[in-house]
Amino acid sequence: MSDPDDARERGLRAMDAVYGPGFSATMPDTRSPMLDDTVGHLFGDIWSRPGLSIRDRRLLTLGATAALGRADLIEIQVRGALANAELTPAQLREAVLHLHYYVGWGNGTQVHQGVEAAIAAAADAATADTRTDKTEGSSS
Repeated sequence: MSDPDDARERGLRAMDAVYGPGFSATMPDTRSPMLDDTVGHLFGDIWSRPGLSIRDRRLLTLGATAALGRADLIEIQVRGALANAELTPAQLREAVLHLHYYVGWGNGTQVHQGVEAAIAAAADAATADTRTDKTEGSSS
């Protein structure tokens, strides 16, 4: 049996690879069985397996999550896809259209909302970064 602390460290590294650098730092210090299994098993064992890229796993996760109609979970996955440059906004919007026909219009609408929220957040962050760069450049 593997050391749970090793699985947790592996899982935290995988979370940063999946959702972008620093994501694991947002995990609460308080541990629970659900959180331990999410970090150690889901990310440390499943997302870290060879055979599929993170992008491939993300596409599968997006499809499964779309079937649940969970805009909040879609947004988290899309933020990761954008942070890692795995999918472009145009590709994500095409995926929304494609998924509409497989998950139903109601669930597809939730997918659309999650994707658009993540795209808007990424655009806002890029704009803020540009402003910060200009402000820092003008103060020298």
